[in-house]
Amino acid sequence: MVTEQQIFDRLKTVLIEAFEIEESIIKPEARFYEDLDIDSIDAVDLIVKLQPMIGDKKISPADFKQVRTIADLTAVLAKLLNEPKP
Repeated sequence: MVTEQQIFDRLKTVLIEAFEIEESIIKPEARFYEDLDIDSIDAVDLIVKLQPMIGDKKISPADFKQVRTIADLTAVLAKLLNEPKP
């Protein structure tokens, strides 16, 4: 079981290292586009960088369209990572 805190910590690391975002503004309520200046191309790159954590699972386009904040993405990833394997 992966906790939302573990996912948030990983997201924070990727945002700092790959996108050079200031750590102080990376909060659960931070909006990707408005607060972090992450556009759609960057969002795809972010998911690619999270692939080692996600493994062979895929985020559905419907779930990804609902993501606006770091908390939204954390929740989607927690659901994905903690669902039982078929």
